[in-house]
Amino acid sequence: MNSPNTPRFQARTLFLIAYILFALLPIYWMVNMSFKTNSEILSSFSFFPQQFTWDNYKTIFTDPSWYSGYINSLIYVAINTVISITVALPAAYAFSRYSFLGDKHVFFWLLTNRMTPPAVFLLPFFQLYTTVGLMDTHIAVALAHLLFNVPLAVWILEGFMSGIPREIDETAYIDGYSFPRFFVRIFLPLIKAGVGVAAFFCFMFSWVELLLARTLTSVNAKPIVATMTRTVSASGMDWATLAAAGVLTIVPGAIVIWFVRNYIAKGFAMGRV
Repeated sequence: MNSPNTPRFQARTLFLIAYILFALLPIYWMVNMSFKTNSEILSSFSFFPQQFTWDNYKTIFTDPSWYSGYINSLIYVAINTVISITVALPAAYAFSRYSFLGDKHVFFWLLTNRMTPPAVFLLPFFQLYTTVGLMDTHIAVALAHLLFNVPLAVWILEGFMSGIPREIDETAYIDGYSFPRFFVRIFLPLIKAGVGVAAFFCFMFSWVELLLARTLTSVNAKPIVATMTRTVSASGMDWATLAAAGVLTIVPGAIVIWFVRNYIAKGFAMGRV
């Protein structure tokens, strides 16, 4: 076993520290820019704001075109995550507990949907939503993201469910449990780690996805990722406000990661993440 003083241990520690600093540098620089003015950003290079200001954050919290983007994003992300998990749970249970004709092919087909670039489905979604009147609504983006999040959620949940012995199902039925009662009272608590992992990845994909969210919305449901791409004015790019918006965009994801961090670690251990 290596001693803490061995050169190999020290080199590994230095590499880890260097990697963490390298990974955190863009985040720090964005935070640094968010407290500067545009003139300072364009005229000087400094690791700390010389003219510290909260004006960029005030702009976001007082301008409807900015804060409504966060509200719109949170709405359709929440809708998508809830629907994705609700649909994926019974599907994953069926794949983990039953064998039926073409089950492997159906499971593979689900995964191919997840691997397909969103741009492939952009035109069909646009034409369909224009026809049925769903353009520029929260549910439009939420339903479009289901195409990518449901296969991912099914894949993750199936791995967790397959790790639960089938004898638990049989014992519950012998004890007189109906399937809904067994699933909610016994089975669901056993796979709560998988539900947390699946919800996290559904949330993150829907939160950062830009192409579908930008194309299927215009005013009423425009998300923050689309708003951030439209910060060019007559005076040029508003770098300071854009940096502040980027910082606030990271916050929801960081909060979700904090709450499901233990579940994500378990997902990696089970080989499903």
